[in-house]
Amino acid sequence: QVQLVESGGGLVQPGGSLRLSCAVSGFALDYYAIGWFRQAPGKEREGVACISNNIGKTYHADSVKDRFTISMNNAKTMVYLEMNNLKPEDAGVYYCAGRYWGIVPEMCAPGYSDIDYWGKGTLVTVSS
Repeated sequence: QVQLVESGGGLVQPGGSLRLSCAVSGFALDYYAIGWFRQAPGKEREGVACISNNIGKTYHADSVKDRFTISMNNAKTMVYLEMNNLKPEDAGVYYCAGRYWGIVPEMCAPGYSDIDYWGKGTLVTVSS
C-alpha cells in the first residue's frame, strides 16, 4: 500500500523554524521524485521544493530559497523539509507528493498536476 505521511507541522512564531517529515512506504524512492507543496486559504497550490530520485537534484522556489532545504535520508524512506526564518506568508497546509521519474524542477512548476501520490498534509501556522 502506497503511503506518504507528513508530520512536523505546528504553530511557530515569525523567525522560527520547523522540520517537516514525509514518511514514504509502498514504493521506492529510487524511482520517484518527491516534492513539497503548500496551499494557503484562497491561494493556488505552490511547489515549494522538489528532489529527484536518481541524482538527488534539488529545487527550491524563489520564495523559500536560502530559508528552506529539502533532503532525503540515506535509506530513502524519508524526505524532509527544513524551514528556517519562517514568515507569516509561509503558513498553509504542506503536502508531500511523489511522481514516477518526476523531473526536477518541472515537478515544482506552477500548475504542475502530473502527480502519482499525495499525502494528506500537515498544517503550518506562522503567527505571533
